[in-house]
Amino acid sequence: MITLVNFLEAVNISINRSDYKFHLAMPSENSSPILEYHNGTFEKYQALQNKRNFQCEHIISLITLSENRWLFVGVFKVLGIEPRDENKFKYTSELLKDQDDLIGRIIIEYKRTSRSSYRIGRTIEDQCLISEVLPKKLTIGQYPGNNEVCISYHDLNLIFSQNEPTWFGALSSIKGIYLITDTKNGKKYVGKADGKDGIWQRWKQYSKNGHGDNTELKAVLYDKGIDYKSNFQFTLIEIADFQTPDLKINEREIFWKKAFRSKDFGYNGN
Repeated sequence: MITLVNFLEAVNISINRSDYKFHLAMPSENSSPILEYHNGTFEKYQALQNKRNFQCEHIISLITLSENRWLFVGVFKVLGIEPRDENKFKYTSELLKDQDDLIGRIIIEYKRTSRSSYRIGRTIEDQCLISEVLPKKLTIGQYPGNNEVCISYHDLNLIFSQNEPTWFGALSSIKGIYLITDTKNGKKYVGKADGKDGIWQRWKQYSKNGHGDNTELKAVLYDKGIDYKSNFQFTLIEIADFQTPDLKINEREIFWKKAFRSKDFGYNGN
């Protein structure tokens, strides 16, 4: 595989190899860089920093998609810095030309060996490899059908940030049983949705905070940190219409907890 930096140079996007940084943008409790990207506000989001993180000429910006997978969202030239409140800085930058056909399409493979989100370019450039070039910019597609729903936390957030109409139409018209899988350790949580707007309403709560107010998942995120929610995967395992009694939904939830042994080996507490 070719490195991202070598590829960019091959297509005449010039970077000062002796004075640039990678910005490895990760979600936090108060921000989601992938949502900023899809909302067209990533550059504004990147400009606000708590430290002088961009003391360099160029920034290569990557957004985490999942473990070891990153989305390329542009090369920026640093133009200046403006001190704001205490420990707050605002950078001005400009996107280098001739990147429109690349931004949002290049997937990078890179395994983090440091918690830092700001890495001097030459220290990791050989490790940032292009693993895929998407045919078009990354976005959320239409609802795939009830039997094909298996999405990452990132995709869940994207669906709700865009209020994607086909997903809303489908998920708001069904209730049922869903599965949350911790992709880091395989542990599972079985949940149910039987309220107004069905699965849509229930999953919207997870999109907001990662735990949906479940005691067990709250404990996981408290222990491992709020960013750990990016490891959760959401799957529909059984659906029902709104004529189905809540008692039946409860019975099916109990069945699936037994089937997955999620009380013994997962995150269900009861």
